[in-house]
Amino acid sequence: MTDTQRAEHVARDTILKLLSDEEIAKVSSAESASKLADGEEYLDMEHLDRGVQRATSASKVTMGNILPRRAVSVGTWAEVLAHLAR
Repeated sequence: MTDTQRAEHVARDTILKLLSDEEIAKVSSAESASKLADGEEYLDMEHLDRGVQRATSASKVTMGNILPRRAVSVGTWAEVLAHLAR
């Protein structure tokens, strides 16, 4: 594992630790959805360097790798974004 891969893994782990049990359940439920709604914001947990993204009808999103904004509270989303800004 390279230093970059290790840092990305730590970042994903840290972000997931910011979520409450209820939010984790919502994220898990979102993973079973077929796609995101147009305009819906999300983070690709495999590509956190891309920051917040918006879904479009042309988006090719792997649902198991994303954190949809709708799955977490406003406060948690703000904490996640603050963590990414570091």
